[in-house]
Amino acid sequence: MTEMTDGVLHTLFRTEQGGHEQVVLCQDRASGLKAVIAIHSTALGPALGGTRFHAYASDEEAVLDALNLSRGMSYKNALAGLDLGGGKAVIIGDPDVLKSEELLLAYGRFVESLGGRYVTACDVGTYVADMDVVARETRWATGRSPENGGAGDSSVLTAFGVFQGMRASAQHLWGDPTLRGRKVAVAGVGKVGHYLVEHLLEDGAEVVITDVREESLRRVLDKHPQVSVAADTNALIRTEGLDIYAPCALGGALNDESVPALTAKVVCGAANNQLAHPGVEKDLADRGILYAPDYVVNAGGVIQVADELHGFDFDRCKAKATKIFDTTLEIFARAKADGIPPAAAADRIAEQRMADARAAKAAKGLSAAL
Repeated sequence: MTEMTDGVLHTLFRTEQGGHEQVVLCQDRASGLKAVIAIHSTALGPALGGTRFHAYASDEEAVLDALNLSRGMSYKNALAGLDLGGGKAVIIGDPDVLKSEELLLAYGRFVESLGGRYVTACDVGTYVADMDVVARETRWATGRSPENGGAGDSSVLTAFGVFQGMRASAQHLWGDPTLRGRKVAVAGVGKVGHYLVEHLLEDGAEVVITDVREESLRRVLDKHPQVSVAADTNALIRTEGLDIYAPCALGGALNDESVPALTAKVVCGAANNQLAHPGVEKDLADRGILYAPDYVVNAGGVIQVADELHGFDFDRCKAKATKIFDTTLEIFARAKADGIPPAAAADRIAEQRMADARAAKAAKGLSAAL
């Protein structure tokens, strides 16, 4: 009994994880595919969220990541004003070793089997070319190449949205929506981070970066030799004179070790699930650090891929992503009015939109029954 209560099933049914509607475990022996598709909510519409391909330490860790990420997608899509719910998938294994056309096609068949309840896209470890392959087996793959009717690289608008969140943070804290003269630290300059660096430099910021991949650092430095490099994330967050810290790699960047060491006055980055556990948002507030909730500011990418469902138009997407500035300011104002951290304010706004949608569906169902 103890094993059951402490195991995977207990994790799946925990209400504190947000009451997920459906979790699908997928296995294709021929290709080596092992995947988890988690659907957190379809209150606002089909569950949209990317597919992460990662070598997890355990299957249980993969399930937990899918649960956390899918819940975050529900909140992200709600605050982005999209009529879409939240879902996420993880493929277990090292993509450099395991990824193959056969595996991606098998994964596409599992997505198709859900009949449109889950719409997939790119995430860490998956790329536009991968979604083109997945889309050969399912109608419910976005983030495809323009040649295949898609929007292309969603990192472009993800970075743009994070930049809008930074501008809003600067407006709220310093009274001016510009990063000119500010020192900004970017942890992770891969798919999203290197685009963010471009926006920051264009706006006149001083930029410090770090990344575990030498090739990612080199790509930025070859183009922008004025950018500084920190040895690692631990060194980066302790950099003197930081104004903004932007976590743009994997989640859990804000934890019991990193928060006390932060020198920045603002945290605003592209990484999902930056808060390692509940309570970290209060630790940030207690230190006087303004936190722009990750799922609010990094919504540009999901806005971009969601638009594929209606026939992609980049200008329409960019206009929607620009509104992240206003949404971020709204959250800061709500947090101040309610005397709560911005993360809690964002949750309340998203939860209210989902609750209203569920109530409207229930009322419609009752009316039809009568």
